[in-house]
Amino acid sequence: MISLLLSPTQQASLFGDAEPAFGKIAGLHYVADFIPPSEEASLVAIIDRQPWLTGLKRRVQHYGWKYDYTARRVHESMRLGTLPDWLATYCRKLHEGGYFSTLPDQVIVNEYLPGQGITPHVDCVPCFGDTIASISLGSACIMEFSKGMEKIPVWLEPRSLVILTGDARYGWKHAIPQRKTDMHSGGRHTRNRRLSLTFRTVK
Repeated sequence: MISLLLSPTQQASLFGDAEPAFGKIAGLHYVADFIPPSEEASLVAIIDRQPWLTGLKRRVQHYGWKYDYTARRVHESMRLGTLPDWLATYCRKLHEGGYFSTLPDQVIVNEYLPGQGITPHVDCVPCFGDTIASISLGSACIMEFSKGMEKIPVWLEPRSLVILTGDARYGWKHAIPQRKTDMHSGGRHTRNRRLSLTFRTVK
């Protein structure tokens, strides 16, 4: 089942039109308002002061370890050093909250402009541990989970946290569809700039 740390009203808001699919993804956890609005603005400002990598269709930042998207691997030579304090704070929060058994030591920041996304994938199994967590900043959007022909859209609100463990981590692919709008709760929502901070542990 999907584990949600939020009220029934928030649960309905999360799934919107996909509410009949509620309960089908084991190991998927969602925390609404994981960080407050004032903290979100400060975090976005910090991120925007850092250098971006532009080798992909979207801009990214790597911390702790660099990830090779082409080879799908992490090697000892790709160690970047300890995480900056502004990220280590969230690693401790995730660990102390029981979402990670050990402190995450790798973070990737992704920037999604309207129309940008990421193709369906399972995060590299030989590279990373059993838990994947992501904080959303800026725009809301749909994250789509797929297994075979089945697809389940999950609505991610700004400042929310989504955690993938178990079957959600290994059995389902997840993606951000490449489009400029999302259908949710019977309405069409225009995307704006979105940042995601993905926390992992390197094996």
